Amino acid sequence: MRILVQKFGGTSLSTPEARSRVIQHIRRELEQQLHLVVVVSAMGRKGDPYATDTLLELASSNNALLPVRERDLLLCCGELISAAVLCGQLCREGIAATALTGAQAGFITDDHHGNARILSVKPDRILQELEASRVVIVTGFQGQSKSGELTTLGRGGSDTSATALGAALHAEMVDIYTDVNGILTADPRIVEDARPLKYVSYSEICNMAQQGAKVIHPRAVEIAMQSQVPLRVRSTFSDNEGTLVTRPESFKDAAEADIVDRYVTGVTYMSHITHISVDCASLQDTPLRIFRRMAEHAISVDFISVTPEGVRYTVFDDDAQKAEQALKDLGLNPHISKGCAKVSIIGGGINGVPGIMSRIIEALSEHGIPILQSADSNTTIWLLVRNEDMGNALRSLHSKFELHR
Repeated sequence: MRILVQKFGGTSLSTPEARSRVIQHIRRELEQQLHLVVVVSAMGRKGDPYATDTLLELASSNNALLPVRERDLLLCCGELISAAVLCGQLCREGIAATALTGAQAGFITDDHHGNARILSVKPDRILQELEASRVVIVTGFQGQSKSGELTTLGRGGSDTSATALGAALHAEMVDIYTDVNGILTADPRIVEDARPLKYVSYSEICNMAQQGAKVIHPRAVEIAMQSQVPLRVRSTFSDNEGTLVTRPESFKDAAEADIVDRYVTGVTYMSHITHISVDCASLQDTPLRIFRRMAEHAISVDFISVTPEGVRYTVFDDDAQKAEQALKDLGLNPHISKGCAKVSIIGGGINGVPGIMSRIIEALSEHGIPILQSADSNTTIWLLVRNEDMGNALRSLHSKFELHR
């Protein structure tokens, strides 16, 4: 059985016109004799009646304190509505379809409400429906614990549902449909000449997603990478094939895709970051005390540098005040720099190539942009800059590495 998994996000389902485009994509793939599993998110975005953020606002209205179990019950409603509405429209078009909840589709999770992890996927019911030549619509973002409780998978959960089903069903492909035409070299709202990429490796898109690119959730990419299921990131509102995410050795037309000599694939960013520096040269146990205190206050830390002279790291601006007070409670005198941004230069060809860092520094120096801190891995170089310099940093790096070509 040739199986394709399609995932449609909230904007792809928000209007009758958008849903008509979804049906066109479904019909096209059925004509290719593929069996389809369609994973859906809640309709629309914040402010739309059935969007997840709208349901969250409803749950917190009038200072209500909804328990996490009941909160998951509420949040599951958005995907249920999407699945039922799309099923009805497909049936009207003469396309046999059925809608399944995450639990009915076989998702077994742990009992961590609001951010559950998938323990297993048992798609027996899906396979039965596919054998009956029905399009199977599955509510994304949700599953069921071993004890029978409804659970949700956290942000990006529908992407995770889609790739997990792709792995469990040994699908030929997982298509992630969004409102952008594939994966771009940079955020087009900031870098005007950002261009779509034809091919990207699993590790590259995973790093891009982790470092700020919103096109797909990192958990989804990790599942696809582990199971070696190819992904495509496509636009609902175009017939363009978008960006293929797979192993580098699977790339076709490498020269056309700029795989040869493509050291850098893209640049991403995360803003609203606070840089914290603590001098601890005379206190050997200070790093342990610092990070233990951050953990006690549930503060996520990043960009960590520990030297004999001190500790430097970043937190999100929303956690900055809490982090500063926690450090002062330890008798430390932290230096706090709010209003920073993390810029990431990502590419599978970075490792071992001389001159990459010198080009980065040259690009930023030409625009008078100071680097507050830097770090690197095999596929990523991270730079901390001021928020006001972020846009120029992205544009100058995009230009320096000729990502527009």
